[in-house]
Amino acid sequence: MKDVGIEPSVIHFTTLIDGLSRAGNLEACKYSHEMVDVVCYTLMITGYVVAGESSEERVVLVKEMEASGCAFKEEIGSVCMDSNKLGIGSRDAISCLPQEVLGEILSLLPTKLAASTSLLSKKWRHVFRLVHTLDFDDIDFLQPEVGKEEWPVIRESFRHFVDRTLALQRGSSINKFSLTYQVTNNSDAVYMRRWICNVVERCVLEVDLRVMPGRNWAWLDADDVHGKCLLPCHLFRSKTLVKLSLGTNTNIGKLPLDVSLPALKSLSIDSIVFAYKDLCDSIKKLKVYYDSKYRNDYMSFDAPSLVSLDYTDYALYKYPLVNFESLLEAKLNLYYSEKIKRPDLTGLIIGISNVQTLHLCGGSVDVISRCVKHGLVLPVFKNLVKLSFATGNKKGWKLLPYLLKQSPKVETLIIKGNDGDTCDVTIGLLQAKVLDVLGYKGTAKEFKHLKNLFGGICNLNTYDITFTGLCGSQFFKGNE
Repeated sequence: MKDVGIEPSVIHFTTLIDGLSRAGNLEACKYSHEMVDVVCYTLMITGYVVAGESSEERVVLVKEMEASGCAFKEEIGSVCMDSNKLGIGSRDAISCLPQEVLGEILSLLPTKLAASTSLLSKKWRHVFRLVHTLDFDDIDFLQPEVGKEEWPVIRESFRHFVDRTLALQRGSSINKFSLTYQVTNNSDAVYMRRWICNVVERCVLEVDLRVMPGRNWAWLDADDVHGKCLLPCHLFRSKTLVKLSLGTNTNIGKLPLDVSLPALKSLSIDSIVFAYKDLCDSIKKLKVYYDSKYRNDYMSFDAPSLVSLDYTDYALYKYPLVNFESLLEAKLNLYYSEKIKRPDLTGLIIGISNVQTLHLCGGSVDVISRCVKHGLVLPVFKNLVKLSFATGNKKGWKLLPYLLKQSPKVETLIIKGNDGDTCDVTIGLLQAKVLDVLGYKGTAKEFKHLKNLFGGICNLNTYDITFTGLCGSQFFKGNE
């Protein structure tokens, strides 16, 4: 590097400044110029722009740097320091930082940039082994520009990059592994499985996979190790995996029979299709997002240890098994589909009836209202203390009094969609002590709605009411 006129300390310091900027530590960036003799401040100035600093503040920063012996070159946006003026000689103070600190900084950078520091020296190769977060995205490689390599060449470059990066770390422990990868043939699947197995063997804690083979992958060969599963079986036998995210709009096939994820606490499924009876009974947090033209008629949940559920889907024909013995919070984002004329939410609603906190979006309220009209009887929500309710139509507001009647312990009620048609719905008895009206604009229509909605309540002065709208929040405390 010195042969081409670049001091290694320049690269070191540029990387450190970028890392500090991403960590939100711009004050550290401001004073870091006291540490080395030649510095590029381009990334630091950019950091101030991203953070929303004014041009006046950037001018002040440049003046401070100039007072410290820096020469600011406006045309190229860089700063050079005179080491003699600073009195630190040619010492590379960045490299003198503890390797653990450097590893944390590099973990905040994009993996491609962090890996490039391994080219600086043998010491920096050791530092890169301490990086505990890896994020690989083939989209960064698969958009060839005019005059560059063709798609197959760039794709091979991505494979080589991932292989080399994992090899550089030589089996060091890893916290998080993220991969976005388009799998189109058996060769792609072999590479992907190898990468995932590598991090599983290194006791990874969090895995985020966005594999994109589509729904049909007849090209995938079944083998004795992974069977007909797109993902490696080792992933589903990890003893350390705490959080698993799978997506998007993908059929990953048949999972191995011996799935065992004893440490898994959080599972996020984004439009994923797979075949397996029981995925895991130790999950504490589950997020299911399904928005695909490929419909299922039913869905079952058997997660007795689950504490938090976030479920987005079209309302299905039935939910034959819903076991949420430990569920405390549920968020339902259900939507009506013309392809499923008569959804049946009985199993789902009964399954979540022991929650303490329930969030219902407008679509969920609409679907539940339809089901009630066709005979659904709401269970008693005996533990519910906080209800968030959003709607904007007559059917939705008619459901609210019924739902509150079935929730005798509700203490906090949050309503949204106050400007919708209330159909003269009145709540005769409100046991809640806290009322939060979201999206309040103060219009005459909203005021009339609230007057009608709570007209049957004798004394609103006993309630703590918050109106949250475009102009902030207004709080009214009862008995004041």
